[in-house]
Amino acid sequence: MLSFFQMRPTRVLSKQAKLLLLSKHGTTTRFPPFFRFLTVEADASQLPPPPTTTTTDGAANVNQVVELLRSKDDNWDDEELRRLLSSAASVFTPPRLLQVIRRLGDSAKALKFFEWLQKDQLSSLLSLPSASYAYEAIFDLASKEPNHLLKLSELLITSNAHGVPLTSGSASIVVYHFGRAQMVTELLRVYDVLDPSLRKTRLCNSIVDPLLKSNRIEDALRILDDMLKPDSQCPPNDFTGSIVFITFLKSLIPGRILNEEQVIRLISKLGEHGVFPDVMRLTQLITKLCRGGNTDLAWDSLHAVMKMGGPVEAPSCNALLTWLGRSRDFERMNLVLAEMKEMGIQPNVVTFGILINYLCKSRRVDEALQVLEKMSREDGSGGVAIQPDVITFNTLIDGLCKVGRQEEALDLANRMKLQHGYSPNTVTYNTLIDGFCKAGEIDRSRELFDQMQEEGVAPNVITLNSLVDGMCKHGRISSALEFFHDVQSKGLQGNTVTYTSLISAFCNVNNIVKAMELFDEMISVGCSPDSVVYYTLISGFSRAGRLDDAYSVALKMQEAGFCLDTLSYNALLSGLCKKKKLDKAYELLREMEKKGIRPDEVTYNILISTLSTAEDFSNARMLLEKMISDGFVPTVVTYGALIRGYCRAGNLDEAMNILRDMDSISKVPPNTVIYNTLIDSLCKEKEIEAALSLMDDMQAKGVLPNTTTYNSIFKGLQEKNWLDKAFELMDRMNEQACNPDYITMEVLTEWLSAIGETARLRNFVHGYEVSSSPSVRQQKGDPWNNSSACHNAHKITSI
Repeated sequence: MLSFFQMRPTRVLSKQAKLLLLSKHGTTTRFPPFFRFLTVEADASQLPPPPTTTTTDGAANVNQVVELLRSKDDNWDDEELRRLLSSAASVFTPPRLLQVIRRLGDSAKALKFFEWLQKDQLSSLLSLPSASYAYEAIFDLASKEPNHLLKLSELLITSNAHGVPLTSGSASIVVYHFGRAQMVTELLRVYDVLDPSLRKTRLCNSIVDPLLKSNRIEDALRILDDMLKPDSQCPPNDFTGSIVFITFLKSLIPGRILNEEQVIRLISKLGEHGVFPDVMRLTQLITKLCRGGNTDLAWDSLHAVMKMGGPVEAPSCNALLTWLGRSRDFERMNLVLAEMKEMGIQPNVVTFGILINYLCKSRRVDEALQVLEKMSREDGSGGVAIQPDVITFNTLIDGLCKVGRQEEALDLANRMKLQHGYSPNTVTYNTLIDGFCKAGEIDRSRELFDQMQEEGVAPNVITLNSLVDGMCKHGRISSALEFFHDVQSKGLQGNTVTYTSLISAFCNVNNIVKAMELFDEMISVGCSPDSVVYYTLISGFSRAGRLDDAYSVALKMQEAGFCLDTLSYNALLSGLCKKKKLDKAYELLREMEKKGIRPDEVTYNILISTLSTAEDFSNARMLLEKMISDGFVPTVVTYGALIRGYCRAGNLDEAMNILRDMDSISKVPPNTVIYNTLIDSLCKEKEIEAALSLMDDMQAKGVLPNTTTYNSIFKGLQEKNWLDKAFELMDRMNEQACNPDYITMEVLTEWLSAIGETARLRNFVHGYEVSSSPSVRQQKGDPWNNSSACHNAHKITSI
């Protein structure tokens, strides 16, 4: 006998015939609507003949058989049942048998009756089509009973054992219940055993859906492949597409994503059957793909739908444009816009807003302004008449402010109001106020604040924070505090950011008392300090040398639920090192290690600088090696601390060795400060030739000397009385537009006045050539000789 998986069903009754048969006895209402639309047509020639008009006798016989079967338990009187069926053979047709099975109301008794009929000489009543429909009735009974899933599974095995193929109705019943229970293995068995002619679209959809939901991707794809074949009996429909596209959206998470080839292939194959995602689902799909880092797949998906003529509108394109903008892929953004135009997809204000936004973020503000002009006109050459909205203008105003073009931003805000009828809102004013504050134009920001209120636009805490922060950063701390208290009295309350700006400003000017007052005020008005506020206070107290207060704030920080981070520990370490409390500094380091907080390069630089200042070079070198072993790269600050320490200790040879190591080993280029430290030390040791050589080394490496460099050299040259070299350097200083300071003038005035060279000093002050002969640099092509125009730049006009 064929196994369940090998069995091939024969053709069965047509849907119309079966419904006609069942409606005679009022049984069609027992099928849920889902089953009815899943029923498919079969060959009507296989339908058992309808009952004759002698319905009264037939109904009586059916009633007698049903009552007899219901009254019996396991021991049936086979003879009695046989006599009853034989005596009514003329009216007891296969449809009457189906009535008996349905009216028994018990799938177990119905199955037993079916099996009894098969063994008896009355088996002629059960032809193969009739047997299939008998099993359909039994499946229906079982689906309404307790443990129906187990019973349905067992009936599938039994029907196979009897060689009875499934009808479309039987398949509908089991697919419905197995699908709801996510019994995907059983669903696949039903699909595999079902005759291909009965695999209709709705039934296949009912199998594919739970397979996809259970992440049985390959099994679902196998059924979809059958549906997508050119001559398929079950071609996909919109419901198929809905299932697939919803799965795309739900499965785009780690471990549940279809690969790129599968997604594009399905979209293309479904498109060949005229099935496309609607605009909303396509937009959701593109957004989710991009959000998951699959922008290329989103690009291919959109273009696959475009290529096949699917419904593509501006929202789907906007979704892709948004993420292309985030990666600054302007080339593909322009391509999408060109394709939209070619396909007649009308861009909307959001489309242009996206392009303007990312152009501004890339500081390509002029191009963004060109986009605005194209929006506002329809000229037949690519311009699209779309009215920009307030968001568009605010984006451009922000972009202009961020590149320092505040006046143009203000003009655009006026144009927005006068030409387009949009009044500036709070965002507009906040953007302008912040832009002028960052440019240091605090008075203009205050004017805008006053104008904002005059026009009835309510300022918010962002407005307040921009002005307070701008005043603080440009040295107007008292004005910031006064302004803050003024707006507070009018009902506009600050937040943590406001207090942080003020506290940081007062800490920076070493007014710790006022900073603590603001901290206390902050807590009293209900603003919760964040870690930045605590760090600001810890750093301020540490710089001021008030370590006890710094530790007190650190304790409050921990009580508030914040953990000290590397920045906070570095601030405390710096304060301890300035006080030369190295023992406590080491204790703090051990505390960091216990709490699992790794030191960073700043931590190492603080300690190396402290040890170098204390001339503890052995430990400083050991710490440098540990810094490297911990994966940190020494910076110019690290080497500068060691060089400065060796120079103070008079060990210039070791200091010069470190400079050479920077070039040959660490590849960290020395800066002007390092050169100045070495040059000053060499000049103090009267090694002026070595200092001049080091200055030439600066020139070769492109490190410009500053006034401090020249001052050190002038002092050394004065000791040696090397006038010619001094005149040469005075000319070079003018050529570089390097302004002399009071130390320069003090050294040169004392020296040159004593030897009667005040005329040269006067020429130097006025930016004229000092050397008596043609400029040595012009003869030798000195790379520091920028241009003759530099001679008159940055002149000092009086001594």
